[in-house]
Amino acid sequence: MSKEPWVLRPTLCLTGLSLLVSLAPCGLGMEITAQSTVSALNGTSVRLPCTFNSCYKVENKQFSLNWTYQRCEKCSEQLFLQFRMKIVHWRLDRFGNRVEFTGNPSKNDVSFTLHQVQLEDEGTYNCYVMNLPDRHRGHARIFLKVITEVPPERDSTVAVIVGASVGGFLAVVILVLVIVKCVRRKKQQKLNTDDQKTEEEGKTDGEGNPEEGTK
Repeated sequence: MSKEPWVLRPTLCLTGLSLLVSLAPCGLGMEITAQSTVSALNGTSVRLPCTFNSCYKVENKQFSLNWTYQRCEKCSEQLFLQFRMKIVHWRLDRFGNRVEFTGNPSKNDVSFTLHQVQLEDEGTYNCYVMNLPDRHRGHARIFLKVITEVPPERDSTVAVIVGASVGGFLAVVILVLVIVKCVRRKKQQKLNTDDQKTEEEGKTDGEGNPEEGTK
């Protein structure tokens, strides 16, 4: 029996597998990346970033974008920015002309900038992206938090001063302990020396008395 058929079968299997992989979709659908929370100072401009990743090239005829605003979790969404072949601004009384599209769909960026942020702008902003032939629409939520003053920066000078003071105090304490220990050691050595001299003198006197008695 020839072994050629048995050699060809693995090759055919690998070829069929490669065809299946090439025909399979590159992903489950649209992937959206956005910050969950963005803080903005009242009266300034803030950019709400939203990017996407699609298996297919962006074509204006097949690409769509919706930005909506929600005041609260159970509130209805209000459409204020849309992409249908081009950018369309829905003039809501809430935003007026303060919304500027600063993204680039061809570079997978659909971000926008909100100018002159007001306290009433705080809420949830929804980013919806659809890029056919992707079957699933991407969705991301960004919560805009409006603050009235910039949080003070933590001053590390105080911490450095305290650390230096504590370190200096410990160094002085250690130095004093070393000095006290050295003084005690010297006193102890002096006492031992004096005791040794006293013992030697006592031995000398004890040896000299008998000689005087014999004389």
